[in-house]
Amino acid sequence: MHVYFGTYTQDREEGIFRGELNLDTGELTVAKGFGGVDNPSFLAVHPNGKFLYAVAEAGKNDGATSFAIDEATGDLTMINTQTVAGRGACHIILDPDATTAIVAFYGSGNIASFPVNDDGSLGEVASLMQHEGSSANKGRQEGPHAHSVNVDTTGKWAIAADLGTDQLLVYEIDPATSQLKANDPPFMSLHPGAGPRHFAFHPNDQWAYVINELDATLTVMDWDAVAGTLTAKQTIDTLPADYPEGERRSTAEIVVHPSGKFVYGSNRGHDSIAIFAVNGSDGTLTLVGHQPSGGEEPRNFNVDPTGRWLLACNQNTDDVQVFSIDAESGKLSPVGEPVSVPRPVCVKFLPGS
Repeated sequence: MHVYFGTYTQDREEGIFRGELNLDTGELTVAKGFGGVDNPSFLAVHPNGKFLYAVAEAGKNDGATSFAIDEATGDLTMINTQTVAGRGACHIILDPDATTAIVAFYGSGNIASFPVNDDGSLGEVASLMQHEGSSANKGRQEGPHAHSVNVDTTGKWAIAADLGTDQLLVYEIDPATSQLKANDPPFMSLHPGAGPRHFAFHPNDQWAYVINELDATLTVMDWDAVAGTLTAKQTIDTLPADYPEGERRSTAEIVVHPSGKFVYGSNRGHDSIAIFAVNGSDGTLTLVGHQPSGGEEPRNFNVDPTGRWLLACNQNTDDVQVFSIDAESGKLSPVGEPVSVPRPVCVKFLPGS
């Protein structure tokens, strides 16, 4: 299976790297790098497998770039780039029908939507939604910081996690125009100082999860796909109970296993993947344990579509560690040694490749 890694380029030309994951053994090889985008720190793959999208985290007038994927080799060819008045592009998502791409901008605290054309190119910006507010952590929450956007399985709703305002903002997507409209109510508030970073829906589209960067917690919610509303019902720590108070607490990624039985979250500082079991009756979580990430600063990770393998991107040690997933317990076991990838901060799979 083709695997793509987004990285921080620093002084390198190549920013996106293509690898191959052996689905039988878990062996990962990294084959080729592609240039053209500064700091492609987050990626999205078109559902048809023909196109890939990357943010450009440049600092001002950021945006997104589209690429065509060669069917035979998996190599990338740039199609086009769209930019907007946004700073710190850090996340991109496509709706299930791939008519709309939505980008989150951490620095400017806004999100932008773009039409996705039949040829894979991105159209001009359809909406630019500015967030407002602040929260309890004056060092990190002095203003809005949109950190991610997710779309539910119906394709009607987009959820933006704003680290700076402690809010999950809900937008309705117009499939004809790709424009966004704030829902009523427009957001769900989390506890002060949480710092929501990344968000994930359960496969049943009834539950949702958000990982909170600033206090290393994970919040479980009920999701009403008709009204577009979230209701929090559990908050659980992502770190061990005996983790020292003065040590760094900084979560990053959250992924729900394709089976819906497990939720995983990454801890930077502790450099671990937290493993949770999902209660099948209400979606609440029980901590199973922690697995060292195999390196430093596990900013991003992902589970392959078969549910057998988890790939963890260790940003500060320039490597990716593959883990096998126990189907009964959700526990992780490292497969081989970490594979070298420079400053990896995102991993996406190309199903069917």
